[in-house]
Amino acid sequence: MTYFKKIFAYAKPYKHFVGLNVFFNVLYALFSAISFVAMIPMLNVLFGTTPKVDTKPTFTDFSEIKTYLTDLLNYEISQTVKEDPLKALVFSIVLILILFFLKNLFNYLALFFITFLRNGILKDLRNDMFEKITVLPISFFSEKKKGDTIARMTADVLEIQHSFLSILEILVREPLTIVFTLLLMFNINTSLSLFVLAFIPISGLIISSIGKALKRKSDKVQQEQGEFLSQIEETLGGLRIIKAFHAEGQFFDKFKTSTQRFFLFSNTLINRQNLASPMSEFMGIGVIGGLLWFGGKMVLIDQTLSGTVFMAFMLLAYNILTPAKAISKAAYTIKKGDAAAERVLHLLETKNSIVEPKNPIKIDAFNEKIHFESIAFSYDNKPFIKNFSLTIKKGQMVAFVGASGSGKTTLANLINRFYDVNDGEIKIDGIDIKSIGKKNLRSLIGVVTQEAILFNDSIYNNIALGNVNAKEEDVVKAAKIANAHEFISQLPEGYQTNIGDRGDKLSGGQKQRLSIARAILKNPPILVLDEATSALDTASEKLVQDALEKLMQERTSMVIAHRLSTIQKADLIVVMDKGAIIEQGTHSELIHKGGAYKRLVESQNI
Repeated sequence: MTYFKKIFAYAKPYKHFVGLNVFFNVLYALFSAISFVAMIPMLNVLFGTTPKVDTKPTFTDFSEIKTYLTDLLNYEISQTVKEDPLKALVFSIVLILILFFLKNLFNYLALFFITFLRNGILKDLRNDMFEKITVLPISFFSEKKKGDTIARMTADVLEIQHSFLSILEILVREPLTIVFTLLLMFNINTSLSLFVLAFIPISGLIISSIGKALKRKSDKVQQEQGEFLSQIEETLGGLRIIKAFHAEGQFFDKFKTSTQRFFLFSNTLINRQNLASPMSEFMGIGVIGGLLWFGGKMVLIDQTLSGTVFMAFMLLAYNILTPAKAISKAAYTIKKGDAAAERVLHLLETKNSIVEPKNPIKIDAFNEKIHFESIAFSYDNKPFIKNFSLTIKKGQMVAFVGASGSGKTTLANLINRFYDVNDGEIKIDGIDIKSIGKKNLRSLIGVVTQEAILFNDSIYNNIALGNVNAKEEDVVKAAKIANAHEFISQLPEGYQTNIGDRGDKLSGGQKQRLSIARAILKNPPILVLDEATSALDTASEKLVQDALEKLMQERTSMVIAHRLSTIQKADLIVVMDKGAIIEQGTHSELIHKGGAYKRLVESQNI
C-alpha cells in the first residue's frame, strides 16, 4: 500500500473531484440499498399481503421517521389496492423505477467526476516521468536499457491506470454500499444479517492468501515487457546493419525467447488473478444457499418472517455480495499494480548525480580561459582520465587526437557536465563549472557531434532547436553560413520540409550541415566539435569543413579529430593515450618532434 499512497498523492490538485465523487457515491450506495427495500411493497401487492392501514399516519418527530414513512407508504398502497389493485402495482413499479433511476444517475455522476481525477493523475505522472528522463544524467541511460524506460512510461503507467486508479471507485462506493445495505438488513432481521456478515472477512482471508504471490509475478511480467521493448528499440535503430549482415533470424530468435518468457509469466499471473472471481462467486453462492435454508425455515416452519420480506432480504444479500466480490478482486488488482507502481516510482525517485548548485554563479560571457585542473574520471569505478591538466585560452582552437578510447570524447562530456569529474576541477574564467547553473553552462557551449542528431520535424525547427526567439531571417542566415541554404531551397517545402526519423531523408553531409547551422544560430563562445567530419565522403567533408571554419571564427574551439588533415591549423594539438596527455604542441612542432603524432600523420598519408 506504500506505493498506492505515493501514487495517490498525485490526486491533490484534483481533490475537488474527489469530494464530488465521494458525495455521489454516498447517494449511490444509499439508493442502491433503498431500491431493493422498495421491492417489498410491490411483492406485497402481488401476493396480497399489503399491511392494511386505514388511518393516515401523522408525523410526530424525527426519531419516528422510519415508522412514519413505512406507515404512510402502506397507507397509500392499501388505499389504492381497495380502489384498483392494478393501479397499486403500477404505483409500486414506478416507485422502484424512480429509485433505480436515481441510483444509476448518481453512479454515472460519481464515475463522471472520478474520470477527471484518474486521467489527471495519469497526465501528471507521465509529465513528471518525461521531465525526469530529460534531467537524469546520460550515465543513467548507459546503465539502463531504453526499452525498459519506455516500458515504465507506457505499460507500467497503463497498469497503474487499470489497477490502482480503477479501484478508487471501489474504495468509497462498495464499502458504503455494504454498510447501508447491512443497516437495512439488520433492521429486517438480525440473525440472517449476522450470517451474511460472517462471510465478508472469511472471503477476504481466502482471496488474500491466493493473491500473495501476485506482486512478484507481476514484476516479472513487467520486467520482461521492458526487455522485449528494448529489443524492438535496438532492432529499429540498427535495421540497416541487421539486414546487411543477414542477422534477422538471430534477432527474431532473441525476440521470440523474450516473448515466450512473457507468455509464461503472463499465463501464471492472469490465471492466479482469474481465481478471484470464481472463488468469490462460489463463496457467495454458498452464502445464498445457507440463507435459503436458514431464512426458508423461518418463513415456512417458524413463521417469524414473511415471504415478501425474506425475498427483499435475499435481494439485499445479493446487493452485498456484488460489492464484496469487487473488493476481493480489488485486493488482487492492488498487488498486481504494486509492482508497476514500484517501477514507475523507482524512476521518479532516482537521484540525479549531476547536482544543480544551490546558489549558482551566473556567467554572461566567456572572457579568458578554460582550465582542466588535475582532473580524474572513472567509468564503472575503473579509472579512465588520470591527473589531466590543460589550459585553453579564449580564441584558441585546440585539437585532441589519439586512438579510440583515449579519452577525447570524455573530455567533451565532462565540460558539458553530462558527467562529473571524480577529482580535480574544470574551470571557466576561474569558476568551477559545478558552481555554474547547468542551463547557464550549456548556453556557453555549442556541440557538433560525429553523428548528426536530428529530430523528426521540419528543417526550420531542427535549426532553431532551443532558440524559441529565433527569427526566420536568423535561421536562413545560419543555414547560409553552414553551406546548407542551397540544398534546403531545392526541397519541395524548403525550410518546412520534414526530414524524417533522425533526419534519414537527408544525406550524411546535409545532416551535418544542419547540425552546424544549429550551432551557428545558438552563437556560443565555446565550441566542441566531436569528429564532425569523420563519417563523411570527400565532397561532403569539404563543404562541412568550410562551414566549420566559418563557425569557429572568433570562437574558442575544442576539436576532437579523426582526420588529422582538418586540424593542421590548430593553435594547439593535444595527443592523448589512455586518458593522459602524451604530447602537445602545434602541427609543425609535433612533426619535428617525431613522436606519436608524427606516426599518426604518416599512418594517414598526409
